[in-house]
Amino acid sequence: MEVCVVSLGGIIQKLTAPGRNGQYDDVVLGFDSVNRYAAGHPYFGALIGRYGNRIRSGQFLLDGSEYRLASNDGDNHLHGGYRGFDKVDWHVDSLAGEPGTALRLSYVSADVEEGYPGRLDVSVTYLLTDADELRIDYRAVTDKSTPVNLTSHAYFNLAGQGADTVLDHVAEIYASHFTPVDEGLIPSGSIWPVAGTPMDFRAPNAIGERVDDPYEQLQLAGGYDHNWVLDKEPGALEIAARIQELSSGRQLEVYTTEPGLQFYTGNGLDGSIRGKQDRSYVSRSGFCLETQHYPDSPNQPGFPSTILRPGEVYETTTVYRFSAM
Repeated sequence: MEVCVVSLGGIIQKLTAPGRNGQYDDVVLGFDSVNRYAAGHPYFGALIGRYGNRIRSGQFLLDGSEYRLASNDGDNHLHGGYRGFDKVDWHVDSLAGEPGTALRLSYVSADVEEGYPGRLDVSVTYLLTDADELRIDYRAVTDKSTPVNLTSHAYFNLAGQGADTVLDHVAEIYASHFTPVDEGLIPSGSIWPVAGTPMDFRAPNAIGERVDDPYEQLQLAGGYDHNWVLDKEPGALEIAARIQELSSGRQLEVYTTEPGLQFYTGNGLDGSIRGKQDRSYVSRSGFCLETQHYPDSPNQPGFPSTILRPGEVYETTTVYRFSAM
């Protein structure tokens, strides 16, 4: 396998994965030119922070103080604001002695950057192992209490980037519940069972089989763009999802220590973006598996907390494991 990383945004620009016949193809959407990323894009392959996903009305209350963030997604805050971690320049070091090939990216987010309290020192390690795994280790410390929810926003197409849609990919998500959303894609605070709904991926289903069902949650999001509540031990590195593409034989398994998984089917892509090899990225030509805490957790006391306090260490791990069936 090969993984190429851009210091701007910590972007995974290229990721080749093995197929059934020994062929390696690039399976992440993006651009050939680094300059094209600087011109703006829908978070292709980027590191997301301080807070992945949405925060209602761009504000939250913490320890009696109200903090206001950018409203860069309608009335809501999305993926860290106007200049989130996807747009900053990360310092990159190669690591020797790791069981594979590794890069460590680091960044210091200043106090009140994008409205967030406290200085946040962040490091993210990409490790490509000899077992065809891309392991991502996130670490952060702060000098003031602040919400933190880091993730990766890679768009995958296991048939190869630019290869039509992902609707025939077969998905399993190891979750019995999800967090329903309103028209702004903000969770209501409820946790609903997936049983009897198109959100149930506990058994393998083609992504396109139910994505356009008249189920209200799918209509609100224009497809899948929801957080699944994973059936796993808190903090344990366990499987969250498995995706298979039958024509190439490629399989992707996702393991994480996080409690949630945002499954997004690229509904917002519309063919206007031309990516690598001048391929047109049409609606649902990629899917995202964003390991995370739940959206809007700073405003939802019933959700697992995303508040990092001084003296604590934020540490999470996600593994993308590739294989050929």
